[in-house]
Amino acid sequence: MTTSPVRPVWTAVLCWLTVLLEGYDLVALGATIPTLLKSGYLGFTAAGATLVATVSLIGVAVGAACLGPLTDRFGRRGMLIGSVLLFSVFTLLTPLAPNVATFGIFRFLAGLGLGACMPVALTVMSENLPARRRASASTFTMTGYHVGAVLTSILALYAKEDWHLLFYGGGIAGLVAVPLMWWKLPESAAYLAAREDADRVSVRDLLGARFRRVSIAVWTGSFMGLLLVYGLNTWLPQLMRTAGYPISTSITLLLVLNIGAVLGLVLAGTIADRFGIRPIARIWFGAGAVLLAALSLRIGNAFLLNTVVLLTGVFVFSAQVLIYGYVAQVFPARLRGTALGLTSAVGRLGSILGPFVTGALVTAGVAYPWGFYFFAVVAALGLGAVLALRESRPAEEPVAVA
Repeated sequence: MTTSPVRPVWTAVLCWLTVLLEGYDLVALGATIPTLLKSGYLGFTAAGATLVATVSLIGVAVGAACLGPLTDRFGRRGMLIGSVLLFSVFTLLTPLAPNVATFGIFRFLAGLGLGACMPVALTVMSENLPARRRASASTFTMTGYHVGAVLTSILALYAKEDWHLLFYGGGIAGLVAVPLMWWKLPESAAYLAAREDADRVSVRDLLGARFRRVSIAVWTGSFMGLLLVYGLNTWLPQLMRTAGYPISTSITLLLVLNIGAVLGLVLAGTIADRFGIRPIARIWFGAGAVLLAALSLRIGNAFLLNTVVLLTGVFVFSAQVLIYGYVAQVFPARLRGTALGLTSAVGRLGSILGPFVTGALVTAGVAYPWGFYFFAVVAALGLGAVLALRESRPAEEPVAVA
């Protein structure tokens, strides 16, 4: 039978909290690395810290690719709860690692859980609302990512040298969420209906005649989108510093960029629900390319500079999330978890490449203006991927079960 309105509300809250954990984790590791290097904890070096950060992202990519498809076989509810549990346990264990290698292994295993969290949460959230609202379902859920990043930043300011508190906090929060999810999170009605459908699909169908074009397009868009998100979040302060802006201004601009990201997520989802995901994604990637190219120019007026950076956050950070909304809309329920998982996994490759390429430009001393040229081209390639998408007609599905 169908649930009361309370159950969909709980589903939305729990999916949002799940994505918040990933945003929290991203900043937790970044905020910890300077202290690890300064103290020489476990013999950490710059190379060791880089390896741990990379291994963590690889774990996230593997988790998204491998655990996402399991949701189409075993259900959304169990996989989401299991993913949060996996992340929480190994996040708690991370400060107890006896050496750098074990530290990296714990981060990889935690990454497996985190990698599954976001695509599964997006799948559950999209199936909890009518198909016509899947754009805002994705963008609303992803605001949790940036809220989690802000919360970790605040905690890091208080923790200072006690970096262990960041991991303990994330692990405990996840463990507290698990029993609540077990109690309040229902299985997806769309999944249950698709499970009984005789016309089943498989992973191979993603590259079959029916879905090949859309699969390649959304994978490309996700790759370019996450390359921009991680590349800018990692290197924007240094890029602006290289451009001659004061260091205080450079750090403030990173905050402005992420404020724009939250505003953009809310705005993009609302507009896309009304006018369609595909045309709005095109506008968002196109505007992102123009704004990133504009940042290659030295802007002397502080108000204008902040406005351009804010708008860059509005368009760039939510463009990639619209891809998730399109995937949730166009793929059938039986394949939706697999499609979102692989789209996220390919995007994670971009999240690894973005900081690497930008870092190489910084090392070579050509980060400004070439870093912004690079980002503008990436956004243009994302636009090209979205242009290849066909218009889709969302199918209504059951949204909740008891």
